[in-house]
Amino acid sequence: MDSILMQLSQPLSLKSTLLNAIRTPPSISSISLRGSLHLIQRRHFKLESTKNGGTDTQRDLPFDEAAFEAERSRLDAQARKSMAEASMRDTEGASDDDPKAWKWVIRKRIWDFMESQNVAANPRPVHHRIPNFIGAMEAANRLCELEVFSDSQCVKVNPDSPQKGVRLLTLTGGKKLLTPQPRLRTGFFSIVESGMLTPATIKEACTSVGVAKYGKPIGLDEKIKVDLIVIGSVAVDPKTGARLGKGEGFAELEYGMLRYMGAIDDSTLIVTSVHDCQLVDDIPVQKLLVHDVPVDIVCTPTQVILTNTKIPKPQGIYWEMLSPEKLSQIRILRELKRRIERETGKLLPCGPSEKLPPTAQRTSRPGKRAFSKK
Repeated sequence: MDSILMQLSQPLSLKSTLLNAIRTPPSISSISLRGSLHLIQRRHFKLESTKNGGTDTQRDLPFDEAAFEAERSRLDAQARKSMAEASMRDTEGASDDDPKAWKWVIRKRIWDFMESQNVAANPRPVHHRIPNFIGAMEAANRLCELEVFSDSQCVKVNPDSPQKGVRLLTLTGGKKLLTPQPRLRTGFFSIVESGMLTPATIKEACTSVGVAKYGKPIGLDEKIKVDLIVIGSVAVDPKTGARLGKGEGFAELEYGMLRYMGAIDDSTLIVTSVHDCQLVDDIPVQKLLVHDVPVDIVCTPTQVILTNTKIPKPQGIYWEMLSPEKLSQIRILRELKRRIERETGKLLPCGPSEKLPPTAQRTSRPGKRAFSKK
C-alpha cells in the first residue's frame, strides 16, 4: 500500500504538467489507507439575459443577509433529507453494478467513520455533505504550497466548508476566485477578486453570503481561463484518482459547462483536499461513469499525493445522461441546451426520467424572492 502514497522525494514518472505542479512541502508522511451550484437572485440584483446569452445585473434592493442565511439553511436541510431518502430508495434491491448503490456504500462508510472517530467538523452531521474535517486548514495550506497554485491567476473552488481555507488563501494570494452558486439553483458562477475587498471583508467573501454580497455573477459568454480546479470529495482513491462526491452531480455539471466555455481543457489540473481517512482503495474504476471527474492531486493534513490518474476527464455535458427533471431544475443548463440546439439545428438527446427529491421541485410564489447558498 505504501507505493500508493507517493513521497515527493521519490522519483516520479509523470507528465511534465504534473511534475511542475508540486513544490515540496515541509514534511510529507505516509499513512496506511483505510478500506474503510447563489445567485440568490442576490436580492440586490436582477438577472437578465443579454443578446450574447450572458447576464447583466442591476441594483435593486439592499442585500438581506439574514433572509439569505435563513433560506440557505432551509434549502440545505431539505436537500440533505431528500438525498437520504433517495439513497435508501435507490439502493433497495439494486445490483452491485448499479453506481448509485455501490457509491452509496462507500459514502456512508466514510461519513459514519468520520462521525464515530470525531474527525468530522461543523457543520455536522457530515452525512450527505462534502464533509468538513479536523485539519482542513492544514490540508488547504499544503494545497496552496503547490507550484501550480502559486502560478495560477484564476482558481475555481467549490463552495463547501472544508475548502473555505482554500478560498481564503486564493483571495489573500491576490488571485481570482471562481466559485459556483450552490447547487446551480438560480445562477452559474461568481468571480470574487481581492481588489473588491477590504481586510475586514475578505474572510466573509469566502462564505456563500460573502460571495453573494461581493462576487460578480458571470454567464456562459464570459471569457475566462481557469488555471486550477479545487474540488470537494467524500472519498478518493489516491492510486487511481477516482473520486466520489456527495451524489448530486453538480461538480460534474460545473466541469462540463466550463469545458463548453473553453475555460478549461484536459491539461487543467484538478486537486481535492480531504482528511486522510477519506482515502480509499475500493472505488472500481471500471464502474465509473463517463461524466465522473477524476483528480490529479490529493492534499490531506499530512501529505500531498500525485495520483497520475489515467481516468479520462469529461469532455462536456453528457445530455443523454441528464434527466428532464434535472434539466428543469437548473436554469443555466436549459439556457446552454437551447443555445447548442440553436447553433447546431439539432435537438440534443435527453436521459431517462427520474424521481427528483422534493428540493428540486421549487415553486416561486408571487412577490417572494428565492435564495440559495450552500
